[in-house]
Amino acid sequence: MKFALLVTAGPFQAPAPETALAFAEAVLAEGHELCLVFFHHDGVHNANRLAAPPTPETNLVRRWSELARRHGVDLAVCSTAGLRRGVREANLAPGFRIAGLGLWAEAALAADRCVSFA
Repeated sequence: MKFALLVTAGPFQAPAPETALAFAEAVLAEGHELCLVFFHHDGVHNANRLAAPPTPETNLVRRWSELARRHGVDLAVCSTAGLRRGVREANLAPGFRIAGLGLWAEAALAADRCVSFA
């Protein structure tokens, strides 16, 4: 089964990004395909390599990058939402890329299941 995920919450404001990451890992562990994780609205902050949470906190930005590296998952950041929030190519974490909202629309059409984490 093909999944596409939409993450709209920032890494420090809600549990949604961490839940999305756990869901993505479970999808891949079960042998399903994760065709895209699209970060929109405040979710674009999950891609900011300049984020530096204190040691006891989970570094979600790093964990998303590791997921992309290990599994080749496409992590796309909405260009418009990123510009509004200061997330640009210059400060993207490894594994993330800037993309338009059309990429999400294409993935949503191609996927068997779309799951949103807000």
